[in-house]
Amino acid sequence: MASDPRLARADPRLATSTPPQPPPPPPPKEAMPELVVLGGMDGAQDGLVQSDGVREDEGGFKLKFCTVCARNQNRSMEAHLRLSSAAYPVISFGTGSLVRLPGPSITQPNIFPFSTSYNQMYTELATKDPRLYRANGLLAMLERNRSVKWGPERWQDWPVGKPRLEHKEDKGSKGVEGGVVDVVITCEERCWDAVVDNLLERGSPLNRPVHIINVDIKDNHEEALIGGTAILDLADSLNRAAREEREKGGGEGWREGTGDGRVSFDQRVPDILAEWQERWPQLPALWTIGWF
Repeated sequence: MASDPRLARADPRLATSTPPQPPPPPPPKEAMPELVVLGGMDGAQDGLVQSDGVREDEGGFKLKFCTVCARNQNRSMEAHLRLSSAAYPVISFGTGSLVRLPGPSITQPNIFPFSTSYNQMYTELATKDPRLYRANGLLAMLERNRSVKWGPERWQDWPVGKPRLEHKEDKGSKGVEGGVVDVVITCEERCWDAVVDNLLERGSPLNRPVHIINVDIKDNHEEALIGGTAILDLADSLNRAAREEREKGGGEGWREGTGDGRVSFDQRVPDILAEWQERWPQLPALWTIGWF
């Protein structure tokens, strides 16, 4: 119904309302780093990490690392990727007898020998049921794994001290060509037990000391991502101490576990681990020293 504008002053209900001004546009968003998908647990959903997570190699002395879980699929591979991206020499293994991955039911796992490549596993699962194995994260996990190295390796089959020339394409392979490491980090207590027992059975043919540390990580994708970050933090702390002690006491006798620098570093490891544990109280840790 039409209204008389002259009456608007007398009756404010008849006044023509002024439309509100539109809100100002939001500030432009900062460019976010690209995200890439990494696998979670042996059959879990995917995780995300920034694609620019590769650390520039600063050179200098670096400890050699080995990561170990049950099947060399999830936790050890996430840690392997993190350490290699930080320019550390690293290899990885599993302590199980076979590689078992989730199947269509709990009673129907996919079982592979350790000699099966990640690419073969990926192809087989993608052929069987791509929708299932993409949804449960297995294909994403195997995609990550095959970008790191050829296939899973079993700890008990590792000939310590034998040159790893056939693994030169593996990420983190530079520096571990000689087939020995300074620190072994397991991701489960039973894996730590298996490593310690196996080294005792081998009889220390090289007479070379190695620190064996367990960081207890649950086998799912969230915990593997957290555990990988924590293991990298621990590696940085250990490597920083090793550099400091080598600068003070020299690198003589490092491989044999003798010399002032090596002895001082070995003595500092328990304290370094205790400090790390305060930063990561949710990841119980164990430590011992063994011999190759």
